Amino acid sequence: MKILFLTDNFPPEVNAPATRTYEHCLEWISKGVDVTVITCNPNFPHGHLYKGYKNKFYQKEQIDGIEVIRIWTYMTANRGFFKRVFDYLSYAIVALLVGVFQKFDIIVATSPQFFTTWTGWSLSKLKRKPWIFELRDIWPESLRTVGAIKYENIINFLEKIELGLYRDSTKVIAVTEAFKRNLIARGIKADKISVITNGSNNKLFRERPKNQKIIDELQLNGKFIVGYIGTHGMAHSLPFIIKSIKKIKDSSIHFLFVGDGASKQEIIKLANELKLTNITFLDSISKDKVPDYLSICDISLAPLKRNENFKTVIPSKIFEASSMGKPTLLGVEGEAQKIIEKYNAGLCFLPEDEDDFLLKLKILKDKKNIYNSCQKGCKELAKAYDRKRLAQEMLQIIKDIVSSKEK
Repeated sequence: MKILFLTDNFPPEVNAPATRTYEHCLEWISKGVDVTVITCNPNFPHGHLYKGYKNKFYQKEQIDGIEVIRIWTYMTANRGFFKRVFDYLSYAIVALLVGVFQKFDIIVATSPQFFTTWTGWSLSKLKRKPWIFELRDIWPESLRTVGAIKYENIINFLEKIELGLYRDSTKVIAVTEAFKRNLIARGIKADKISVITNGSNNKLFRERPKNQKIIDELQLNGKFIVGYIGTHGMAHSLPFIIKSIKKIKDSSIHFLFVGDGASKQEIIKLANELKLTNITFLDSISKDKVPDYLSICDISLAPLKRNENFKTVIPSKIFEASSMGKPTLLGVEGEAQKIIEKYNAGLCFLPEDEDDFLLKLKILKDKKNIYNSCQKGCKELAKAYDRKRLAQEMLQIIKDIVSSKEK
């Protein structure tokens, strides 16, 4: 069986879509499946090419047995609206031109970004092959949530296209049960939708001693470290966190922010204005280095803006933190909160509520019995959301679709 996977993010990029796709593809290859990925040349989040790559129209490489086709796209930083739309459209058009010449049995097109699924739909028509809409975000609704676009008519138009793509796809694979409920409420048949959540690579992310070398380099000996490792995006409510840090009197608490994104410079500027000394900012790191930095953290921070739409979102960092025995301080309501509370893998604070944030942080810092209990819960959560098993479940769905089409 040959799978064509369409995604604009892929390693060496380190965001959640790139990691999920890569780890799923690795598992599928281990089961004897051929996988071809059509993706961009790595440039996320700054819009600048990674070292060693050129923005050619077409080039191939092998990454751990995965055939990766990298195509030309217009590149821009992960901020602003119209330039990013042009970036996304350029991927959709070139991926379509290249995809026509590939041999495959089924297409998987992942969102976000939204236009990737346009290519999946187009190729399914041209090649008469089934296609899967992997739903990682309710887009374009998420644009409305973060205020990335003010033109309501444009969003309404895109939502009509969105619903059409759901209906046309052979299967929708959503990453949360809430996404499935959203689609059903909007008229998509329940039997068309399966749920394969995000999870963690439990071989890479596992409990280990704190990396003393990093602690020494950052001069954080004796500190209780609150780590935020990931995209610094518009949705993550990081300015709220920075403002709240100003109120912390306990000098042993230190915040570590690792990563980049649209809000990075804003929060650095804010921290400087507030003259914060209990915070360290680091650039993005490769995925294989994330466990080393997560190892020095005592808790993992996972906030989002307070918005109804984000009640459907499950930050992938909660799975990786749990795999390493690091309780999560979660500022998200809805699906993610249910998971953390079910497994007792951390504490939840009301999004963008300063008092509740500071209270829950203090509890995790000072109440050792609660902290230790959360560490035990982390182990159970990690077992339940092992990415290897989840990838196998998704592969079975793919095989069933291909088999049914061959009959």
